[in-house]
Amino acid sequence: MPEPSAPERGTAANAPPRQVALITGAARRLGAAIARTLHAAGFDLALHYRRSAGEMQALAAELEAARAGSVLTLQADLAEFDRLPELVARTVGRYGRLDALVNNASEFAPTPLGGVTPAQWDALFASNARAPFFLAQAAAPHLQAARGAIVNLADIYAERPLRDHAVYCMAKAALLAATRSLALELAPQVRVNAIAPGAILWAAGDDAAAKQQAMLARTPLGRTGTPGEIAEAVRWLLLEATYCTGQVVRLDGGRMLEA
Repeated sequence: MPEPSAPERGTAANAPPRQVALITGAARRLGAAIARTLHAAGFDLALHYRRSAGEMQALAAELEAARAGSVLTLQADLAEFDRLPELVARTVGRYGRLDALVNNASEFAPTPLGGVTPAQWDALFASNARAPFFLAQAAAPHLQAARGAIVNLADIYAERPLRDHAVYCMAKAALLAATRSLALELAPQVRVNAIAPGAILWAAGDDAAAKQQAMLARTPLGRTGTPGEIAEAVRWLLLEATYCTGQVVRLDGGRMLEA
């Protein structure tokens, strides 16, 4: 999208610049909900996607119609290491600042024990642990200058493993460790927190009604959460939770309370 002129980024010549957020995996599902919520809260956005070009174009057009010059789209495979600092550099090059990093992109796939391959390990760790860490490292100087924040999208399975998904669970557990470590390393200028969703959106192709009902039966609130509820938690952690860092917010309907 074209570079916005200075007047397009503010409502008046003396208006403070809008905050800027980089969101990975932003084209659809939770990422798109987070993008819409942060945009409505006044953020300008750098939205990363890998393959969902059509969905990203539609989302960007929707947000641009609401506020021109407010969206930069960035295509990249997060497994390609060199693309990670590039995403940060292009965001700062466009907007001149970075206030928030939301590590939402995630790879989810079963890895039954006995048949796990190094390629599966690498793919699951690349998106769920390695990319969030190195994006945070690249973003750190800009976030420190802005006294910004990072939110990592983890999973309750990082603490209570899902059968046949050992590598995914291990990668998300590494993301929780990274959240706490980065919170310590980047304090006091940058706050770093994580959200651990429970049942929010069923995995693609997961239409087994009996399986879904069994999961909901173990959820005290008795329902799935919504992408909007996750997105609102991201907004709160970025803008309002000013004395919160190194924490994991479990948005799971109480599922972690069940044995």
